[in-house]
Amino acid sequence: MANFTKPDVPRFAVEVYQNEFLPEGGRDVNAIVTVTATGGGTRGAAPAHTAAEGASSAVALMVDCSGSMDHPSAKMRHARDATRAAVNALRDGTRFAVIAGTHVAREVYPGGGRLALADDRTRAEAGDALLRLRAGGGTAIGTWLRLAGHLLTSEPAGVRHGILLTDGRNEHETPEELRDALEVCAGRFTCDARGVGTDWEVKEVTAIASALLGSADIVADPAGLTPDFRRMMEAAMGKEVADVALRLWTPQGAEVTFVKQVAPAVVDLTGRRASVGPRAGDYPTGSWGDESRDYHLCVRVPAADVGREMLAARVSLVVPGPDSGATPLGQGLVRAVWTDDTAVSTSLNPQVAHYTGQVELARAIQDGLAAHKAGDVDGATAELGRAVRLAGASGHADTAKLLAKVVDVIDEANGTVRLKARVEDADEMTLDTRSTKTARLHQQHPPAPRPGR
Repeated sequence: MANFTKPDVPRFAVEVYQNEFLPEGGRDVNAIVTVTATGGGTRGAAPAHTAAEGASSAVALMVDCSGSMDHPSAKMRHARDATRAAVNALRDGTRFAVIAGTHVAREVYPGGGRLALADDRTRAEAGDALLRLRAGGGTAIGTWLRLAGHLLTSEPAGVRHGILLTDGRNEHETPEELRDALEVCAGRFTCDARGVGTDWEVKEVTAIASALLGSADIVADPAGLTPDFRRMMEAAMGKEVADVALRLWTPQGAEVTFVKQVAPAVVDLTGRRASVGPRAGDYPTGSWGDESRDYHLCVRVPAADVGREMLAARVSLVVPGPDSGATPLGQGLVRAVWTDDTAVSTSLNPQVAHYTGQVELARAIQDGLAAHKAGDVDGATAELGRAVRLAGASGHADTAKLLAKVVDVIDEANGTVRLKARVEDADEMTLDTRSTKTARLHQQHPPAPRPGR
């Protein structure tokens, strides 16, 4: 059984990459904000969100037990084995529950509307309970999420996380019911979502992960569930600070055009802003361990004359508290400087250019696959060809390999492709599910030269 030593609560560092120079009258300021959390020494930084040993984390595992999980029968067996592996990876003292999901949600372990405390005995008991899982019934994912939210908030915990597995479409509740459940659960816990096989709906699974600030992926072969579940649980056990927000302050007259997470995956946070004052807003980022993420901000400022300078935005990492208070974790500044030096003002910051291309790549893949599904061969060919060109130009080798399973690449540089006559469902779904995963720009570049130098 796993007995993990509790890692240190991370420190946060904020770095801003931008070309702060605008032409006369220019208004849009773009910046990439890199947030890096590294372990060590800040255990007291967020006392409300890093509970004492034995109650720091709570995890709910939601296992699809609908009738389709018996086709083939090995799918249910692999799901049981994977869930047991995830339970065995729980750190001692973690509170947890296992939920069987069909057209209703049922507590498998420990039951009674409560959470178990992970130790050798409870992990073994949960494993025994999993052996009794059988497939049968429909699929209503919103009910699974609501029960998980109820259990995860039933007792004190710092980091609350869910892992959800499904093999089919959400056919026994309406899309509105699933959306309502996600709205109820958002902010209460984070959740990783997985689709096993090829009979589930990509947009449903990715929407769950996006709303609950987790990861989404496909496990086409059920035999791959166990290592994937073990990795997810190990990552969940590494989360030490919950409910971290990106707080963006802008001066009078400025407005936020968008805020997007752009690495390790594209997630649009713009519509999730929670106002914390007349000129500041919080954007949720979920739970953090030892990791790094990138965010793309665009702020529209009032136009100004050459020679003017201003603070376009102040970016802070905070743990929100009552009455708009917050525990600060890190801060960076976004500047705007107006110049008549065209060479400087038109220079693209490499980080901004890279992630702009990554977002465009994700959109091209999604539009291309949607066109292909709708029978629009010309549209699909054009968009997937553009995706091939963008993947090649940005060095996104993983995405290029996935694209090559869907199209025959004739000329990568020009994006000339031909749709394959036959594409495996698993290959198309893998490309769709992973389209928002991004490749980071590792090489650091110096800031743009200042005018006159």
